[in-house]
Amino acid sequence: MANSTSLTLADLRVLRTAPELGTGQAEQLALELAAVMARCAWFTAGIMAPSADLAVDSLRAMEQRLGWTRLEPAPSESANPVPGGPVFLKANQNTGSYLIRPEDGLGEGILISGQDSSEPDGDATWGPLPLNFFA
Repeated sequence: MANSTSLTLADLRVLRTAPELGTGQAEQLALELAAVMARCAWFTAGIMAPSADLAVDSLRAMEQRLGWTRLEPAPSESANPVPGGPVFLKANQNTGSYLIRPEDGLGEGILISGQDSSEPDGDATWGPLPLNFFA
Protein backbone atom coordinates (compact mmCIF):
# COMPACT_ATOMS: atom_id res chain seq x y z
CA MET A 1 0.00 0.00 0.00
CA ALA A 2 1.09 3.59 -0.51
CA ASN A 3 2.77 5.37 2.35
CA SER A 4 0.62 7.34 4.80
CA THR A 5 1.11 10.66 3.03
CA SER A 6 -0.03 9.45 -0.37
CA LEU A 7 -3.00 7.19 0.41
CA THR A 8 -5.46 7.10 -2.51
CA LEU A 9 -8.96 5.74 -3.05
CA ALA A 10 -7.40 2.84 -4.96
CA ASP A 11 -5.35 1.96 -1.87
CA LEU A 12 -8.52 1.61 0.19
CA ARG A 13 -10.08 -1.01 -2.09
CA VAL A 14 -7.98 -3.82 -0.67
CA LEU A 15 -8.83 -3.05 2.95
CA ARG A 16 -11.42 -4.89 5.03
CA THR A 17 -11.85 -2.00 7.43
CA ALA A 18 -11.22 1.73 7.13
CA PRO A 19 -7.81 3.03 8.17
CA GLU A 20 -7.26 5.85 10.62
CA LEU A 21 -6.53 8.99 8.62
CA GLY A 22 -4.57 12.10 9.46
CA THR A 23 -6.10 15.46 8.53
CA GLY A 24 -3.98 15.76 5.39
CA GLN A 25 -4.89 12.25 4.26
CA ALA A 26 -8.60 12.86 4.84
CA GLU A 27 -8.48 16.14 2.89
CA GLN A 28 -6.61 14.50 -0.01
CA LEU A 29 -9.08 11.61 -0.14
CA ALA A 30 -12.04 14.01 0.07
CA LEU A 31 -10.75 15.89 -2.99
CA GLU A 32 -10.18 12.67 -4.91
CA LEU A 33 -13.61 11.37 -3.90
CA ALA A 34 -15.34 14.60 -4.98
CA ALA A 35 -13.73 14.35 -8.42
CA VAL A 36 -14.87 10.78 -9.07
CA MET A 37 -18.31 11.33 -7.56
CA ALA A 38 -18.88 14.29 -9.89
CA ARG A 39 -19.09 11.82 -12.78
CA CYS A 40 -22.03 9.90 -11.28
CA ALA A 41 -25.75 10.56 -11.34
CA TRP A 42 -26.62 9.01 -7.97
CA PHE A 43 -25.17 6.82 -5.21
CA THR A 44 -25.59 3.90 -2.91
CA ALA A 45 -23.68 3.63 0.33
CA GLY A 46 -22.90 0.72 2.60
CA ILE A 47 -22.01 1.52 6.19
CA MET A 48 -20.41 -1.17 8.32
CA ALA A 49 -20.65 -0.07 11.97
CA PRO A 50 -20.60 -1.50 15.50
CA SER A 51 -24.16 -0.17 16.10
CA ALA A 52 -27.21 1.03 14.20
CA ASP A 53 -26.97 4.46 15.87
CA LEU A 54 -23.39 4.93 14.68
CA ALA A 55 -24.33 3.79 11.16
CA VAL A 56 -27.20 6.29 10.96
CA ASP A 57 -25.01 9.07 12.42
CA SER A 58 -22.43 8.36 9.70
CA LEU A 59 -25.16 8.46 7.04
CA ARG A 60 -26.48 11.79 8.35
CA ALA A 61 -23.00 13.33 8.31
CA MET A 62 -22.49 12.09 4.73
CA GLU A 63 -25.84 13.53 3.63
CA GLN A 64 -25.03 16.89 5.17
CA ARG A 65 -21.47 17.12 3.84
CA LEU A 66 -22.41 15.98 0.32
CA GLY A 67 -25.66 17.96 0.14
CA TRP A 68 -27.80 14.86 -0.27
CA THR A 69 -31.52 14.82 0.44
CA ARG A 70 -32.16 13.11 3.77
CA LEU A 71 -32.76 9.38 3.29
CA GLU A 72 -35.50 7.76 5.35
CA PRO A 73 -35.80 4.23 6.69
CA ALA A 74 -37.44 1.92 4.15
CA PRO A 75 -41.10 1.19 5.02
CA SER A 76 -40.14 -2.32 6.11
CA GLU A 77 -37.68 -0.83 8.64
CA SER A 78 -40.38 0.85 10.73
CA ALA A 79 -41.83 -2.53 11.69
CA ASN A 80 -38.46 -3.92 12.74
CA PRO A 81 -36.65 -3.15 15.98
CA VAL A 82 -33.25 -1.49 15.63
CA PRO A 83 -30.71 -4.32 15.74
CA GLY A 84 -28.17 -4.40 18.55
CA GLY A 85 -24.51 -5.06 17.81
CA PRO A 86 -22.71 -4.76 14.48
CA VAL A 87 -24.80 -3.73 11.48
CA PHE A 88 -24.67 -3.08 7.77
CA LEU A 89 -26.68 -0.06 6.59
CA LYS A 90 -27.52 0.02 2.88
CA ALA A 91 -28.52 3.49 1.65
CA ASN A 92 -29.92 4.19 -1.82
CA GLN A 93 -30.31 7.73 -3.19
CA ASN A 94 -32.50 6.48 -6.03
CA THR A 95 -35.14 5.07 -3.68
CA GLY A 96 -34.53 7.71 -1.00
CA SER A 97 -34.30 5.08 1.71
CA TYR A 98 -32.02 2.86 3.76
CA LEU A 99 -32.15 -0.58 5.37
CA ILE A 100 -30.23 -1.83 8.39
CA ARG A 101 -29.46 -5.48 9.06
CA PRO A 102 -27.44 -7.18 11.79
CA GLU A 103 -24.10 -8.30 10.39
CA ASP A 104 -21.23 -9.90 12.29
CA GLY A 105 -17.76 -10.34 10.88
CA LEU A 106 -17.55 -7.15 8.84
CA GLY A 107 -14.93 -4.47 9.17
CA GLU A 108 -15.87 -0.86 9.87
CA GLY A 109 -16.27 1.91 7.37
CA ILE A 110 -18.25 3.57 4.62
CA LEU A 111 -18.42 2.26 1.05
CA ILE A 112 -19.85 4.56 -1.62
CA SER A 113 -20.88 3.29 -5.04
CA GLY A 114 -21.41 5.66 -7.93
CA GLN A 115 -24.29 4.81 -10.27
CA ASP A 116 -24.85 5.82 -13.89
CA SER A 117 -21.24 6.84 -14.19
CA SER A 118 -19.72 8.55 -17.18
CA GLU A 119 -16.61 6.48 -16.52
CA PRO A 120 -15.62 4.15 -19.38
CA ASP A 121 -15.40 1.26 -16.90
CA GLY A 122 -18.90 1.92 -15.54
CA ASP A 123 -19.91 2.29 -11.93
CA ALA A 124 -17.32 2.20 -9.15
CA THR A 125 -17.13 1.66 -5.39
CA TRP A 126 -14.87 3.70 -3.11
CA GLY A 127 -13.78 2.95 0.43
CA PRO A 128 -13.84 1.84 3.09
CA LEU A 129 -13.68 5.34 4.49
CA PRO A 130 -13.66 5.92 8.26
CA LEU A 131 -17.09 6.25 9.91
CA ASN A 132 -16.22 9.85 10.86
CA PHE A 133 -14.94 10.79 7.38
CA PHE A 134 -17.83 13.17 6.66
CA ALA A 135 -18.20 14.55 10.21
